[in-house]
Amino acid sequence: MSDVTTFGFDDEALARRPTVYQPGLFDAQVVMVSGAGSGIGKAIAFLYARLGAKLVICGRDPVKLEACVAWLRRLGSPDVLAQPMSIREPEQIEQLMDAAWLRFGRVDVLVNNAGGQFPQRALDCSVKGWKAVIDTNLNGTWYMMHAMARRWRDTGVPGNIVNIVATFQRGMPGVAHTCAARAAVTYLSKTVAVEWAQFRIRVNCVAPGAIASSGFRQYSPEAVKAFPTTNPMKHVGDVQDIAEAVVYLSAPSGKFVTGELLTVDGGGVLWGDVWAIAKPDYFKVNA
Repeated sequence: MSDVTTFGFDDEALARRPTVYQPGLFDAQVVMVSGAGSGIGKAIAFLYARLGAKLVICGRDPVKLEACVAWLRRLGSPDVLAQPMSIREPEQIEQLMDAAWLRFGRVDVLVNNAGGQFPQRALDCSVKGWKAVIDTNLNGTWYMMHAMARRWRDTGVPGNIVNIVATFQRGMPGVAHTCAARAAVTYLSKTVAVEWAQFRIRVNCVAPGAIASSGFRQYSPEAVKAFPTTNPMKHVGDVQDIAEAVVYLSAPSGKFVTGELLTVDGGGVLWGDVWAIAKPDYFKVNA
């Protein structure tokens, strides 16, 4: 369990978090994690490193990536490739893939975590803002999936994709752009999970609910304060919850799972009223 006010664990605490998985689970495997410089992406990379994987990480901030690299090496992944880049640019993605194959000769798992959004009322969203979120969360994820799947098909090796999405099932007031993009990624994943099964490629999604991480900082204090009340467990989750879900799907534990959406939200989609912006008075009880 994580305190909503701490925005998740610091690196030292995250490195010591207990895990249900055995050491060496990903020995000799290569895992690529996008958006690994902070938050959920960093937690995912940390856990794979602790389980013996070699890591390829990317993101837009080279300083954050280098800080993550230092930790990954301490956690058991001495050979780490970090490449600053934008998933919006297909050419940069191809360069990343080339670099990964040159360094390691393969990639076994792709975790598409990179993305982003900003809280805003839908009526106030500009064309530029809408395009930016869709281009990152939907198009960028697709570019990564497509480029990786083509490499696996052409080399005849199996592959595994896990996409980080969101709990869009009941709508997401205040982030309509990301709700649209994340829902699209989920059903895109279901579609290609069928198409790509012939190539031994599994594709799944993980949908985090209210997870205390650095991402909380973009939301208003009112919204953050309400997050623990949006699920029947009455608290927020932590980044390790998402990392363990991703490992489940990409490890032998998930070998017969493809095209699925694993929701990690404390039951929030069954219960909560989640607003990424201040809730209008119209929707407040006794207003």
